[in-house]
Amino acid sequence: MSTPPLIDDPDLAARIRDQEPEALATVVEAYLDQIVRAARGAGLDPHQAEEVAQATFTTFIETAKRFEGRSHVRTWVFGIFYRKLQEARRGFTKDRRMDDIDDVFESRFNEAGSWSKPPRGPEDRLFAKEARREIGDCLEAAPEHQRLAFLFREVEGLSTQEICKILDVSTTNLGVMLYRVRNRLRDCLESTWEQA
Repeated sequence: MSTPPLIDDPDLAARIRDQEPEALATVVEAYLDQIVRAARGAGLDPHQAEEVAQATFTTFIETAKRFEGRSHVRTWVFGIFYRKLQEARRGFTKDRRMDDIDDVFESRFNEAGSWSKPPRGPEDRLFAKEARREIGDCLEAAPEHQRLAFLFREVEGLSTQEICKILDVSTTNLGVMLYRVRNRLRDCLESTWEQA
């Protein structure tokens, strides 16, 4: 995954503080997909993940004047994300509404009435769904800090320094968290697959 050249620009912090539209847009473009994936990985549904991503970047733009550049912009953005995720968890309700039939139809078919994204074969879908569910269930059982540390490292590829700063933990503590969550995931998956 490559980031736009502007992200590595040594003058980026100053350009963000000056709220240059190009600099702000480049940061949003560089990290939007990662933030949405992290929110989904943290257990939010697609709509909630988009709301958290929107709140993250709204705060990023509103607070751009305070960015001093002492950390990488990605670390700063993920720090905002982490706080917005905590707020969202307190604010989201558990009720799930059924999609309106028109919304479902429009999301699955194109104007000609053909599949916009054809479904995969039943075996592929079943296996992928089962594997995702099992991994998700195993991760869901882990404490939130461990789960987020795992997602930031394994899914988003953040550095140790970035994760430590976002989660406000020491390097040693992060190592312990990752060790525990990986072991928990392995043990959980092994026991699940042995029972199958």
